[in-house]
Amino acid sequence: MDKEKIISFKEITANPAPLGLLGFGMTTVLLNIHNAGFFPMDAMILAMGVFFGGFAQVIAGIMEFKKNNTFGTTAFTSYGFFWLSLVGLNILPIMGLGEVPSSLSMAAYLFMWGIFTLGMFIGTLRISRALQVVFGTLAVLFFLLAIGNFTASTMILTIAGYEGIFCGFSAIYAALAQVLNELYGKTVLPIGEMD
Repeated sequence: MDKEKIISFKEITANPAPLGLLGFGMTTVLLNIHNAGFFPMDAMILAMGVFFGGFAQVIAGIMEFKKNNTFGTTAFTSYGFFWLSLVGLNILPIMGLGEVPSSLSMAAYLFMWGIFTLGMFIGTLRISRALQVVFGTLAVLFFLLAIGNFTASTMILTIAGYEGIFCGFSAIYAALAQVLNELYGKTVLPIGEMD
């Protein structure tokens, strides 16, 4: 076939970031309301962790892959599987498939997620102020949770809960800003995009 006759089609797909950010943000708010001491860990949090925090973010990550967005693919797929693994840590021992994680092992788990998130935060310095807030507060959240588990400090874990509520709402804001700005064709909610 003649190369000049080949027509290039631009794939037009929806922006998956709001889906991923809402899956992350809403689940994070609910888990951290628990961490702040307002209600116990129950099936509501676990179900959100599996279906919206987990599956919805993995789907968003796969969609970001189709859009050739390495950052979005890495972030949403990783955090989607974070939520699935966190639910697994809670339900596998109940099913007799392992011991309940110790505070030390949970501290290590959360610390590694903090390191990953800190690296991703550096990537947000080229994207938007809104995502800098999301990833910056998430890195702080993981490190607070790691320290709280390592020291067995309920005070630090409670502080982490309040900080996590803020982190989750910042992700919800970033998601809704993208949806509304696209729908209205103008900046309804600023996200501070980098040049």
